[in-house]
Amino acid sequence: MIQFKETSLARVNEIIARYPQGKQKSALLPVLHMAQVEFGGWLDVPVMDYVASLLQIEPIEVYEVASFYSMYNLKPVGKYVFEVCQTGPCMLNGSDDIIDYIKSKLNIGVGETTADGMFTLKTVECLGACGYAPMMQLGKNYREHLTKEKVDSIVEECRSKAN
Repeated sequence: MIQFKETSLARVNEIIARYPQGKQKSALLPVLHMAQVEFGGWLDVPVMDYVASLLQIEPIEVYEVASFYSMYNLKPVGKYVFEVCQTGPCMLNGSDDIIDYIKSKLNIGVGETTADGMFTLKTVECLGACGYAPMMQLGKNYREHLTKEKVDSIVEECRSKAN
């Protein structure tokens, strides 16, 4: 059975309590973040249904939010998720080449995870760092002014942290 740990559930209730009665849907984004962290790094349907039940909303309301935002994963992902910006400024500065290089280097396509479960490649819309293009988000950090050499360094950094 899917259920938050007691401490997490207390935090969820605290978040829900911030909003007026009948407006608990406003807690959806932070609760989805918590669910993704606690339930394996991604949101499968039973987890989203559980979140819907906690917030007393329809499951479809959770699905449409989770599928809209790139920060939520709807299938298992690797330990390291490369979220490469693919909007105008990044494209003009070579993000397509960076995406192709990562695909070749890791032998995966966009939306795929390496066989060892280490890396997932995602393309995302604007991350709000256009002056540092091309760039990607890796966890909570931005990696900017990407080149093939910087990608190589990032991959090696991730591999060394995993060992």
